[in-house]
Amino acid sequence: MNVRSSAAVLAAIAVLGAAAPATADSSPSPSPSQQALPSALYGESDPQYDGVWRQSLALLAQHTVGAEPPKAAVDWLAGQQCADGSFAPFRADTGTACDAKTMVDTNQTAAAVQALAALGGHDAVTGKALNWLKSVQNKDGGWGYMAGGDSDANSTSVVVGALAAAGEKPAAVVKDGKSPYDALLKLALPCDTKGDGAGAFAFQPDKKGELVANADATAAGVAGSLGVGLVVEPGKGKAADAACEKAGTPEQAAANGAAHLTDALAADGHLVSALPGAEDQPDYGNTADAVVALAAQGATGPAAKSVAWLEKNAADWAAQSGPAAYAQLIFAAHATGTDPRAFGGTDLVKQLTATGPAAQAADTSGEKNGQERKDEKEKDDSGSGSGVWWALGVCLVAGAGVGILVSSRKKRQQP
Repeated sequence: MNVRSSAAVLAAIAVLGAAAPATADSSPSPSPSQQALPSALYGESDPQYDGVWRQSLALLAQHTVGAEPPKAAVDWLAGQQCADGSFAPFRADTGTACDAKTMVDTNQTAAAVQALAALGGHDAVTGKALNWLKSVQNKDGGWGYMAGGDSDANSTSVVVGALAAAGEKPAAVVKDGKSPYDALLKLALPCDTKGDGAGAFAFQPDKKGELVANADATAAGVAGSLGVGLVVEPGKGKAADAACEKAGTPEQAAANGAAHLTDALAADGHLVSALPGAEDQPDYGNTADAVVALAAQGATGPAAKSVAWLEKNAADWAAQSGPAAYAQLIFAAHATGTDPRAFGGTDLVKQLTATGPAAQAADTSGEKNGQERKDEKEKDDSGSGSGVWWALGVCLVAGAGVGILVSSRKKRQQP
């Protein structure tokens, strides 16, 4: 959920095109965020598109496993809030008020709420953020990535997680009589869908108004329909291998979506991403999201199989992708009762902590200067483009949006 996935985070370029450039700035001058990265920020890559998202996930993951995040890192996150309660991905100068050009979004805001609510002591910040989220709720009950944008499964689900984290009942947050659950039900594919999409969730209706199954949106939709956020405990839901039934309730939609994910993961234990012009490859982040969704539903068997695959294969991906990736794996481990400190031979908590200010404080100079951090960022970016792609893909979260995820899923037989 990233923006869920998920950042996203992992928002599709087609969805985020208006909010963030899909390609790097060709100007020879670095952006303000590249010139001097904040010492309290997790990660070394440019935070322009995902600073708040990855900070939120990092802090929430540390709190989940009982590791106290540095106060400076928490204060940095809270200090990113705009006066109206919203959050943008990154504000280099928080002394300058947000205006119409500040690209705030629902995913960063909802992720910040989930992290700060869990940490406690930030009721004023989370309260303002929730008020802003409620003010931009769509008439169908859901949320889009940007305020006023069409509702999508990933954004709606990460906001549901924020509401639940703050102690509110998502079903009671309505616009024109519609709740977030109504919006999610509209994005659930019916059981008589042709092909292998029955029971899945779509990110949004396509240009023809049709629903197309999307694996990441399905993971987000399951969690959102169950009213849970990024952190879940193993649930005791309906069996995930049950036949698809008409989704008249959020609970049934979640059960159908979990069954779809179970089939999608059955062959190899992981999801697959397919980008135009590129070969299919394992999708580590969305597999982690699927594990969390399945665990929340109570599908412990499929979740355990996929988390075992992540243990064997996801270490390099996380090292390249940074703090949000480590956080996703920690969430998957937590949801399945797997030890995140011995995750396939990797201590995810230690690795995550090493991307943050605690590691910087251990530097002999006391704090890395801006040029050192910039050099490390450029070194990281030269080896992998996953940092920027993560931002375009999470929110997240973040969400994946245009049905680019595929799987080796076998077609389910309908009764």
